[in-house]
Amino acid sequence: MSERTLIKGGHLIDPANSRNDFFDLLIENGKIQTIERPGQIPVHPGTQAIDATGSIVSPGFVDMHTHLREPGFEHKETIETGTHSAMVGGYTSIACMANTNPINDNAFVTTYILERAKSRGHVKVYPVGAITKGLQGEELAEIGSMINAGCVAISDDGICVMNAYLMRKALDYSRAFDIPVLVHAEDENLVGKGVINEGIQSTVLGLRGIPAEAEEIIVARDIALAAHTKAKLHICHISSASSIELVRRAKNEGLSVTCEVTPHHLHLTELDIGLYNTNCRCRPPLRTLKDVEACRLALGDGTIDCIATDHAPHSPEEKEVVFENAANGIIGMETALPLGIDLVKKGYLTLYQLIERLSSSPAKILGIEAGSLSEGKPADLVIFNPEQKYTYSKEMIHSKSRNSPFVGWNLTGRVERTLLDGRTIFLEKNY
Repeated sequence: MSERTLIKGGHLIDPANSRNDFFDLLIENGKIQTIERPGQIPVHPGTQAIDATGSIVSPGFVDMHTHLREPGFEHKETIETGTHSAMVGGYTSIACMANTNPINDNAFVTTYILERAKSRGHVKVYPVGAITKGLQGEELAEIGSMINAGCVAISDDGICVMNAYLMRKALDYSRAFDIPVLVHAEDENLVGKGVINEGIQSTVLGLRGIPAEAEEIIVARDIALAAHTKAKLHICHISSASSIELVRRAKNEGLSVTCEVTPHHLHLTELDIGLYNTNCRCRPPLRTLKDVEACRLALGDGTIDCIATDHAPHSPEEKEVVFENAANGIIGMETALPLGIDLVKKGYLTLYQLIERLSSSPAKILGIEAGSLSEGKPADLVIFNPEQKYTYSKEMIHSKSRNSPFVGWNLTGRVERTLLDGRTIFLEKNY
């Protein structure tokens, strides 16, 4: 007997198929069977009905930049806890970075991650392999075997590939597999021992600064290499107004250049560090109000292609230390939606655009089957209330780590239900 679920009464937004209206959606055996106007789908005996009245029905979100930490750093996060956090935030597909231990620079580690995700994961996991062996920036990793094992992109995220020749070879090599290269754009020599954006705030706090030029120089270099190689280049966690202009120019020239922005770079500035709040330490660092405004406007006009959380869990022992010694990183999958809705309410983009930036756009960049509500495709979707108000607390966090600067914030917009292959994997009222 087939399993049938009818989602009715909701406002369905599916940018991949240009839908933005009230529709009913029928799921059968884990796949989307049909989408029709309200009341047009016959209800057969045994069909489970989900009433989405007053809610938004959209594709499950896609996070193309997460750190699940497993293998090797299970004290921070595991594949099980990280994917649990993802489903609470409405994510059904996530791409995890290579900086594990051992590093995902070969097919063996890739296979381990996929097998672990299959047995313990709550959502679909897509590994991102390393560009260089051991993330050392000296020799290309086993890119071909990792792609054959299941990697969807390559990145040394967290570390910039400083050798321009090696980066060129990586871009050349990626073309053969038609995959994107995801780059951490920071000149390590300019970063030095910096821990905060270079400016008045770094002077006031007496902390070593990281100039925005550290990002901009590498963005310019890698765009030039992408133009030369005709490869797919993706800039991770863009944060500088000048970097955004470089990407805008590259897009206008027809280059295959995309970029992402994190929720924290859309909502926080260097001033939020206050008196050394280590939950605000990240790389690239939080920048100025001018940079935040540039990020918001670029997300709205499409220069920035998508929102990616750069979910980076750390234990209290790594965060509750003096600022200079604290680990870089912020968790983010459970707060990305409400923080995005805040930008909608402020007029920077529409709800339709927000969902596109959270679903179909990152899926398209990664080349994965996700981010749409297409008939015959897996029923990976989220139902959320865009008006629900609440105060975010540590007790609400489902990640293994708690390093969020948004604790205590009043948020609007909450996931009610997440479905994966037609199954409800998260129901807010049960939590």
